[in-house]
Order: sequence, then C-alpha cells, then structure tokens
Amino acid sequence: MAENIVAKEFSFSSNGFSVYLNRNKTGEILSQNKTLSLLKIKHGDMLFLFPSSAGPSSENMDTAQPHTSSSYPSFPSSSSSSSSLSRSHSAPQIQEDEIDQYLSKQEGKIYRNRDPQLCRHGPMGKCVHCVPLEPFDEDYLNHLDPPVKHMSFHAYIRKLTGGADKGKFVALENISCKIKSGCEGHPPWPEGICTKCQPSAITLNRQKYRHVDNIMFENHTIADRFLDFWRKTGNQRMGYLYGRYTEHKDIPLGIRAEVAAIYEPPQIGTQNSLELIEDPKAEAVEEIAAKLGLRKVGWIFTDLLSEDTRIGTVRYTRNKDSYFLSAEECITAGHFQNQHANACRLSPDGHFGSKFVTVVATGGPDNQVHFEGYQVSNQCMALVRDECLLPCRDVPELGYAKESSTEQYIPDVFYKDKDKFGNDITYLARPLPVEYLIIDITTTFPKDPVFTFSSTLRFPIENRDALGETQDFHSLATYLSQCFSSSSSFLDIVSDFHLLLFLVTNEVMPLQDSIGLLLDAVKTSTEELAQTWKKSEQWATIEQLCSTVGGQPSGSLDYAMGGPTLPQSSSAVWSCLHCTFMNQPGTEHCEMCSLPRS
Repeated sequence: MAENIVAKEFSFSSNGFSVYLNRNKTGEILSQNKTLSLLKIKHGDMLFLFPSSAGPSSENMDTAQPHTSSSYPSFPSSSSSSSSLSRSHSAPQIQEDEIDQYLSKQEGKIYRNRDPQLCRHGPMGKCVHCVPLEPFDEDYLNHLDPPVKHMSFHAYIRKLTGGADKGKFVALENISCKIKSGCEGHPPWPEGICTKCQPSAITLNRQKYRHVDNIMFENHTIADRFLDFWRKTGNQRMGYLYGRYTEHKDIPLGIRAEVAAIYEPPQIGTQNSLELIEDPKAEAVEEIAAKLGLRKVGWIFTDLLSEDTRIGTVRYTRNKDSYFLSAEECITAGHFQNQHANACRLSPDGHFGSKFVTVVATGGPDNQVHFEGYQVSNQCMALVRDECLLPCRDVPELGYAKESSTEQYIPDVFYKDKDKFGNDITYLARPLPVEYLIIDITTTFPKDPVFTFSSTLRFPIENRDALGETQDFHSLATYLSQCFSSSSSFLDIVSDFHLLLFLVTNEVMPLQDSIGLLLDAVKTSTEELAQTWKKSEQWATIEQLCSTVGGQPSGSLDYAMGGPTLPQSSSAVWSCLHCTFMNQPGTEHCEMCSLPRS
C-alpha cells in the first residue's frame, strides 16, 4: 500500500496518517490491499501525507514517546523551520571580540543636517538630500577629508546583510589554495586531480573593506623610546604592539587600534636586516598583558637611514616610485595576521580576516621620521598560509606566485592592469606587484596624550644588551632610588610595562604567581591596591635585594653615587651567597643573579 511504503520509507507508523492524491485532501487512498498499478500510481507521482483526524494529536505524540521509533514526527511551520535553520547555521557559537559585539549592536547610520538650499520641507521632514545614509555609502566616504578608500569591516557586513533576506544566507568564506581532501575518484596529487578537489584560480582585487581603520599611539613617549635603539646604534629594530581595540568615530562603524606599550623580543638587527630569535618569555608577556587588559594588536619595525646627523633628518626611501612594503614584509605581515585571526560569526570556519596591524617607522617627504600603518588583504593571507607566495631576491616591490610541483599543487594567481590604450589586461602573477596586497591605515598621535602606564621615569627595556641596558637588580635599584628621590607615588613607580615584565620574568625572584593584585592596581589606577601589595613579603624581599646591590629604595643609600665598596678580586672560583652559582675568578658580581660577591 502507498501509505505503507511511505511509512516504511520514512519509518512512520501507519496509524494516524492518511495519503491523498491531491494537495487539497481529495482522492484519499484507503487502506486496501491493492497494488500501485491498480491505484494508477506511477513512478514520479506526488502523494500528500496528512495527519488524520482520528489519529492522536501532535501534542500527545510529542510527549508520549519522544525517542522511540514508533513516535510520530512533528511538522514545524515555515517560521519555526527557518529559525531552526538559522540556529544550525550559527552553531557553534563564536565568541567575537568585545568591539565587534559592540559595533554589531550600533545603528551605524550617517545622519545629515537639513540643507537650507535643497531641502523644501519642514524641520521634521526628510528628503533625499538629508535622509540618513548607510555606513557603506561610497560617495560619502570619498568626500571625506581625507577620502576613505576602504569602508569599515562592519559597514561591509551591513552591506551584505542589508537586503530583503537580512543576510540569512550570507557566509564569509575563507580562501583556500589547497586541494580538498577526501576525493576518492582518482589517485592523490600529483597522479590525479579533478574539478571537485581542485582549488579555484585567484584573481587579485583591491579589497573594499579593512578590519582596522586607524592606529593611534597613546603618547609620543612610546614611539620615542622605541626609536632610541636606532638613534644609538644605527641598527633596525622590531617590536610587538600591545593595546586594545576601540571605536573609531571618524569612520562609520570603524575600529581603532590603540597602542599602550611596545615589547621588543630577542632579535639580531643590522642596518638593513632583522632576524627574530625564539622568545622564551613570550607566554609570560601574553599573560601579563591579558591581566592588564591589553592584547597584541600589531607589530612595528624601523627602516631608517640617517641623511644629516647634524639636523636629525632621515632619507625618504618608501614612496610611490619605489615601494611602501616589500614582498618579504608582506609575507611576514600575512604570517602574523594568520596567527591572530579575527573571530567572526558569519564565517563557517569561525574566523575571517585579522585585526593585526603593521607599522613602519620610516622617512617621510619632509625627511622626518613618519609612522605608516598597513595590513595585507585576505587574499594575501591565504597565499601566505598555504605557502604560495615568495619574495623576489633583487626587486623588493615584487612577489612571485609559486609554480605547482609534485609535492604541492598551486592554483593560478592573476592580477589585472591597464595597457597603454587603457584596456584591462590580465597577467599571471609571476612576478606580482605587492600593491595589490596592501591596505593602508592612518597612523596618528592624540592631541591630548593618554598614559596607561603613568611612570615618568624609564626602566630599561628588555633585550637591549647591545646598548649596555640590562634588566637586573642593579638597574632596578637605580630606578627605585630615582623614583623615591622624586617623591613619586608607589603606583606611579610600578606603572611601567617593562618593569612589570622584569618582576615576573627575572630568574632571581620571579613574581608570576603573586603579582596579580599589583597588575589589577595598574589596570584600574588604584593606589590603595598598590599600597596593599607593597606590604607583601615579595616586595619586602625585592627591597632587601635592591639594598644589597647598593640602591636602597628608602633613599638612605644612593646607588647613583657609587653604592657600597666592592671586595677585591679573588684568584679562585667562588660560590654566590644568594643563589650558590659557581663563578669564575676575577668577578665581583654573580653571573647568574647579578648580586655582589659580598
């Protein structure tokens, strides 16, 4: 019987349902032992299954046997079906950044005042000349001063979700340059490939949006201290930017990266190169920054060549006639952006793009130091992630898309340019101008400086041994004696990012497990919490260690005036009284803890 076939096919019970030939419940097929041919039902005919009035109600069916094979299915309405579809589309739940959650709840409209010349309505009316604009309106962005070439990422999302379907089917897909796995119709690459598993060719386009719209350093001191290394050595320097993401109100639904501190990892720098070294303190730095309410928002490096040391000018080397970012720098920026992906609820992968920024300290048109901000596009991130992009050795402004090999399949990468007649010509990206991969971001300093870390004195910056600036208890004693002589509050004394890193990561007495209260005091600028931590045993021990090396924090012993008298050198190996390390003869300070022999 037809209804038995339907019931068997869908594991339904035959009781409680009726089968009809027509949608309007006419032509009911009764329970008779007849074949389909006698009922004149052919292959491809449509049958309509409806709950019968004699059958049990859907409420009773749902509550009586909710998990058994004989229970009857419920048929939700279209609204409930669409809601369940949207819930399944959004699962699993993605925890977006706080700034993304905030901007997603904002209206984002661009409100305009009534035009006295064009508007012919009353003060309560609206017309095409004063109606609010959408945040992605390109004419409005192009007429700003200066013009904005890229809309904000949240304005781009509003553009995608602003149609009649409200973005019900919007999905931000990440580009993949790898062969899809699981294709069983042919041998694996390089023996075989098909259109199902082959990645699509990529045509590079200018990205219409950017994830960060402005970079702002809280004050000039942050940048000046970073540039001191180049000023004293002439070698280039790199650092990680720590700060927070806030709303940028100059652009509709914009995001600003505020920089509060720069951490300089271990590195080897020359006048024209930089090499990063593995950082054993990386996890501790991330943990301290998180407790201070900060996060890694980008990286900065210098590219400076002195032109005239008498007046302090530098060469203007990065411009439209040379390059803004080299291919190697674009690949490095793409690598960092892939490490710090942006959580996004509209992406099936749970992430899309990145808010990680790149800042270059280089010479400007006026031969002064300028800070230029950039990001690389999502297309560049995909090429870097899947190892498809290489730098050119002798031409820094050109990249090169790799060719397929037996180990890796590389999709074709193209870019478009105009010929001398103005026609669009498609070129293979071998080589590739990196301008197609770069997104520029305005970098600024505020008129009124802001200080997350309020210390006016300078504790030595980490990993600057080449300058003779070391982080040890000698430098801590000097710093504390200077702070106490200037009558600074204890909160101002400890409100230094590099000092807090030293207190946590030093090898003599690390305070990683007991510094939480002090970090809360610095984060909230609460003097009472700082005074409470000052009374702890840990700080008393630090004071004792500092007084031992000659820089007593109480001010009774001025380390800057020379400190205690040191014993004469010995000709034998001696053991440190503080850490028991065996030191070589001829030294008066321990090589391990830097404390004096006496």
